[in-house]
Amino acid sequence: MDKTLAWLWLADAVGSACQYARELLDLWPDPEELYESLRAGQVAPPFCLSDGAASQLLDTTPFDYEERQDHCLLTGVDILTPDDPAYPARLRDLPDLPLVLYVTGDKSCLNDRRYVGMIGTRRPSAYGRQAAYDLSLAAARQGAVIVSGLADGLDSEGHRAAVAAGVPTIAFLGTAIDVTYPAANGPLRRQIEALGGAVCSEYPPQYQGKTKGTFLARNRLIAAQAEVLCVAEARLRSGTLNTVSHAEDYGRPVLAVPGSIYSTQSHGTNELLRTHRAEPLCEAADIFRQLGLDAQSEEDTTTEFSPALVSDDARAVYEKLGPTAQGIDTLCAATGLPAGRVLAACTELELFGGAQALPGRRYIAL
Repeated sequence: MDKTLAWLWLADAVGSACQYARELLDLWPDPEELYESLRAGQVAPPFCLSDGAASQLLDTTPFDYEERQDHCLLTGVDILTPDDPAYPARLRDLPDLPLVLYVTGDKSCLNDRRYVGMIGTRRPSAYGRQAAYDLSLAAARQGAVIVSGLADGLDSEGHRAAVAAGVPTIAFLGTAIDVTYPAANGPLRRQIEALGGAVCSEYPPQYQGKTKGTFLARNRLIAAQAEVLCVAEARLRSGTLNTVSHAEDYGRPVLAVPGSIYSTQSHGTNELLRTHRAEPLCEAADIFRQLGLDAQSEEDTTTEFSPALVSDDARAVYEKLGPTAQGIDTLCAATGLPAGRVLAACTELELFGGAQALPGRRYIAL
């Protein structure tokens, strides 16, 4: 028997986020041995399982999962199990670790890197978006892998920043591995996969099981994979704070971006700071200190931008840029250049280190 089939059999019976998963593996580290013992009538189902899970173990066999295994193979979905070296080591000690993790993209980024969680509200302000993007971009350029949930809002900003830096990023889904939610993030997901990142889910292709609570369940995986969890912006009642609770349980440091006292989007982050559940995140160096990285290394290797290095169009655009983000239309009006030339100039300035792109095709001078 292919042992992967035994893992699929066991994982389906136990379900996602089972609080006894680690205890079960301590009793039966090899699911194939558990199956053979149950089949021979030598043992009863493990006492730590629910009646439903125990019944499913007795009513199904690993061979019932051959079709799923074949489907994953044909569609490029990796099946990772706790005894696989590619399985994320940072998840192995969880009491409710996934018994099976489905992965698209490049599974090699799941281990032996530095990991920064970036999370926040799905309905952020412009301030929150810029903070999440800028901080993620700086961390990614330092070699950190941004970990988030590919959701609307600040999850997406973290992933986009990593893509902009051209480095891997990891997304944990609350849906089946073959479903991108929201669907509008399909192109972003493909970029993540193409750049050596990974998209992970506890839920198999064509998943038909319960959907209530699946997004909250995946929050624990983001918190566990991250070495430090960063909250860019969050309301008082937010799934983001659920992820923070998991990070606290796992002993992961939490950083929060201070926000306006008048902004409801920042009430959650400000409360984390007020109650000392998080330390302030005011610049990328705060993240680097948590990771033990040299915050100056990127600056030390960057040559100073000189307008003499770029074209006339790029110089004209650069003269109009400043610390406040400006869109293409504003720059067109300020320079008198058409949109195509302004876009080309902005791209040139990015390449030479004179400007930085922000979400929504907005630019600031560096």
